[in-house]
Amino acid sequence: MRWWRRVAVRGPSMSPTVRDGDVLLVRFGGEPSPGDVVLVRWSARPEQLSVKRAVRPEGGGWWVLGDNPFGSTDSRVLGPADVVGIASARMWPQPGRLRPAPHS
Repeated sequence: MRWWRRVAVRGPSMSPTVRDGDVLLVRFGGEPSPGDVVLVRWSARPEQLSVKRAVRPEGGGWWVLGDNPFGSTDSRVLGPADVVGIASARMWPQPGRLRPAPHS
């Protein structure tokens, strides 16, 4: 079953794509594709949800990175993450679709 939820972004890790204070529309369920903006949970930090960019499936989870490599704690530190949702749009402050992007 798929359901939708608004998610507020905190921190600079996805800047400039998504900024601190943005509100995203996230679809729970479904399989991400490389390049998608995703909501993840870390086994090392189960109480924390993070918004990152899906890079590739790895080790039963996903290797994810922040678009801001200088301000992101991501798979480089915490290893693969469990994807819990896929962000499809920014609802506030500048509504618009989030497009997948390749990550180098």
